[in-house]
Amino acid sequence: MLCTGCVAPLGPGYLVENQRIEIQFLPGDTPKIRVNAIYDFKNTGNRPLSVLDARLPAGRRLHLSATQATWDNTPVDVAPSPDTPRESVMQLPQPWLVSARHTLRLAYEIVSASPEESGLTFTNDAFFLPSAGWSPEFPPPDGLFGFGGVPPKKWELTVRVPQGFLVHTSGASQKLSRKSAEQVVRAVQTPADHYPFVVAGRYTAEEIGDGNHRAFLWTRAKPAASSLQEASQHLARTTAAYDAMFGSRPSKGPARMWIVECPSSHGCFSSATGPASSLLLDEEGAPPTAEMASVDTLLVDLTVGAPRLAATVAPSLAASWLGYGQNPGFYEQVPPLSLFPVFAAAIGREALAGPSYRGQVIRRALLRIPRSPAQQPASSRTKEEDPAVVRAKSFLFFYALQDHYGPGTFRKAISHMLDARRGRGFDLSDLIAAFDQETYPNHSTAEFVRTWIKRPGVPDDFRARYESSSATENSPKETLR
Repeated sequence: MLCTGCVAPLGPGYLVENQRIEIQFLPGDTPKIRVNAIYDFKNTGNRPLSVLDARLPAGRRLHLSATQATWDNTPVDVAPSPDTPRESVMQLPQPWLVSARHTLRLAYEIVSASPEESGLTFTNDAFFLPSAGWSPEFPPPDGLFGFGGVPPKKWELTVRVPQGFLVHTSGASQKLSRKSAEQVVRAVQTPADHYPFVVAGRYTAEEIGDGNHRAFLWTRAKPAASSLQEASQHLARTTAAYDAMFGSRPSKGPARMWIVECPSSHGCFSSATGPASSLLLDEEGAPPTAEMASVDTLLVDLTVGAPRLAATVAPSLAASWLGYGQNPGFYEQVPPLSLFPVFAAAIGREALAGPSYRGQVIRRALLRIPRSPAQQPASSRTKEEDPAVVRAKSFLFFYALQDHYGPGTFRKAISHMLDARRGRGFDLSDLIAAFDQETYPNHSTAEFVRTWIKRPGVPDDFRARYESSSATENSPKETLR
């Protein structure tokens, strides 16, 4: 018999009663960011602890140096975990007794990558830390029902930068103070902030967009007024297209975005353009030009120029409507849902390029899919389809849904799914349920999905509709089924 009122811990664990993280930007021949983190812990588990596991910044993107740790002012070694290489382990000086409180101090430096290295790159007048990977995390202790490592409901992030820097960071209740040649920004972090981030530099700030979606454009040099006006109009068209297709982007107030010029084109983005994103391009292998740094911030390579800004940020911006930073596993979907962000980006591109873009991007994807009998059953397949074919089919699947059900029903179903599953993620069953709800009592979505996803190639009627150069370039007419 379970005692629902019991409060005794069932396993080993601890509580983070308070934490404070300070970052200081240090210009120089090799710019670096000094991170000082302080944690007040209490053992609230059912046994003493002898080690503390931590997940520190690592990998090819972040270059760390000068890592130090103290436990109540006693130095402790930070060594790679023998069981989980991604994690580190600290052997505590004495057993951490139940109910005992201790303070951990972690300090390290994130160094700018050199031109010959891969990794995050700063300059003496600009830097950023994206919303994941740079701050320490603490996994629960090993053992049945282990718990701990969750940040407190409120904690303070302090950012120290040279005078004259603009600073945008996660958190609320931001306070700015100045001392000597340094300015200090303090921001209270809450669970709504998910992961902390910072963008700062000697930027010029301009506002673009419209009344529904404003963006702060941070650039090194002030763009020409005509370029700003064009960029503003294009951004308004793109965001309006996303609002119309996917519903309004979640926001506590007027939607705000920060579009920030990369500190350096080298090392600004985490990876090259993926195979899926190449479906949007006229040629494969093009380098990325924008990437989300947080739920409301994009880093952009502005060598393309301000007039092309909206087209540059459209793919990354689409992620903000679909749940970036809000839905678990946003980038861990499998086909066809893993191609949903690419389809969303295509909607943004179409808003700028015009209706003809739709037919062009569909035909480009069709070229990647071999012809096959439309009625060939899945059981007759002798091997799995090539991953590139699966990606192209998954991308076209959303256009097929749009054609089959009509734009009106498509918009209502997608908007319903995103709204209902916001903060929890969604999968193919949620998509099917949303379309079934909008098309009741037909409930034929599952059959339509099987026809597209489980059989090789694409249906002949879809290919015939778009493959000819004389195929319609316009979006499907507003019809409801």
